[in-house]
Amino acid sequence: MSFPLLTATAVVPAVGAIATAAVPAARRTAAKWLALLFSLATLALAITAVVRFDPDGDRYQLTESHSWIKDFGVRYELGVDGIAVSLIALTALLLPFIILAGWHDADPLETKSSRWRPTQGFFALILAVEAMVIISFEATDVFLFYIFFEAMLIPMYFLIGGFGDRAHAGSDENASAQRSYAAVKFLLYNLVGGLIMLAAVIGLYVVAGNFSVQEIAAARADGSLDMATNTERLLFLGFFFAFAVKAPLWPLHTWLPNAMGEATAPVAVLITAVVDKVGTFAMLRFCLQLFPEASKWATPVILVLALISIIYGALLAVGQRDIKRLVAYASISHFGFIILGIFAMTSQGQSGATLYMVNHGLSTAALMLVAGFLISRRGSRLIADYGGVQKVAPVLAGTFLVGGLATLSLPGLAPFVSEFLVLVGAFARYPAVGIIATLGIVLAALYTLVLYQRTMTGPVKPELAKMPDLRVRELVVVAPLIALLIGLGVYPKPVADLVNPAVEHTMSDVQKTDPEPEVEAAK
Repeated sequence: MSFPLLTATAVVPAVGAIATAAVPAARRTAAKWLALLFSLATLALAITAVVRFDPDGDRYQLTESHSWIKDFGVRYELGVDGIAVSLIALTALLLPFIILAGWHDADPLETKSSRWRPTQGFFALILAVEAMVIISFEATDVFLFYIFFEAMLIPMYFLIGGFGDRAHAGSDENASAQRSYAAVKFLLYNLVGGLIMLAAVIGLYVVAGNFSVQEIAAARADGSLDMATNTERLLFLGFFFAFAVKAPLWPLHTWLPNAMGEATAPVAVLITAVVDKVGTFAMLRFCLQLFPEASKWATPVILVLALISIIYGALLAVGQRDIKRLVAYASISHFGFIILGIFAMTSQGQSGATLYMVNHGLSTAALMLVAGFLISRRGSRLIADYGGVQKVAPVLAGTFLVGGLATLSLPGLAPFVSEFLVLVGAFARYPAVGIIATLGIVLAALYTLVLYQRTMTGPVKPELAKMPDLRVRELVVVAPLIALLIGLGVYPKPVADLVNPAVEHTMSDVQKTDPEPEVEAAK
């Protein structure tokens, strides 16, 4: 029996979560190092999975399948395609940086050790989220996916509500109330989406007789499973609604600015760079693969919602006074681009959307983590409380600028390639949609450059005169992310080679081919 690599990749952070939580209260530093060690071990396994994955091989590789709940046809079934293995690698890569960036975020404010060990709990919850996200990317059994799709809400709820941002304007009571509100809103939105999806999961079992993505897709392809049109559309809507909440897509997005604003910067990165990717990934794996006709039927409406997300998110980012909420609204705009690329139904659009998931994770992590370092120094999230930072902390300002330029998809940085492909793919089939979406690029330049101008340039605020520059630990967090943004911006081929064959399979699922270019005959 071959080594169960995919299981190990999910089990290692789960074991790490348990081990970290069990560290004695007085050994907070040991708990941090233990969490970091387990995250690095997970990264090593993820890299092994990428190395062993053959882009030209079978669609699903490194597969595992075991009977679980036999009476209901539920199996412990895992497998990865190029899209899934790329996102697993992204998740495993970001977690060590998230842990390092949050090294002191859960330290008790008083010197006395806490009876409930908040530091250990903080890092244990982060590792638990990592384990659940990874197995969500690996699951090819719908029921197995659903369990972890919902289960990850529990540790995220406690990370948002129990370990919120300490740089909060107002009293401690007000800060606690705002954190509780953000955590409950996050939980309720996602629980409602999950309950609707559960009804669709049950409906899918009634129609198909099993939960295996591969078996259902094969039966649909050979005609042995013929869903009624209305049934397929209802099932599609049940799945898509849950994924649109998680993504998030307008108008189901309102939980994200609250959650990111009240969470610590590393947890905000965990939300938007890791957890939210499960939603967009699931649109490709489940919506398009299991319900191809319904996906095409819903495409016009979804494209309109994606456009609204792009423009609306960018416009609200322009008007934000809070740094973290600005990044949150910018992410809503970026998720609009991802969903636009998925439902443009072109190979360029879907390749761009998948690359966008990876690149957005890197760019948002870089920008938000540097913003977190900035906020921890000043103790405020308000843009107006900053100015002239580049004169006293030039390295911090420089890395903040690169992260911001990546967010606006500057050529030469990784997000440019993905955003360009999304727009090309959208324009090829829906020219008007592609043209309108480009407005998001203009607005991205506006909110990013205005943010940098107001925080980093101009006279130095008296409160910032002695602000220290990035420390060694912070440089270890930021430098690799900046290097990856530049490296994948110049040479995106390694990731593109992984995802392109998977995109071809998805295009085949929905029976779509790229539109022929309209070339006027030479006279």
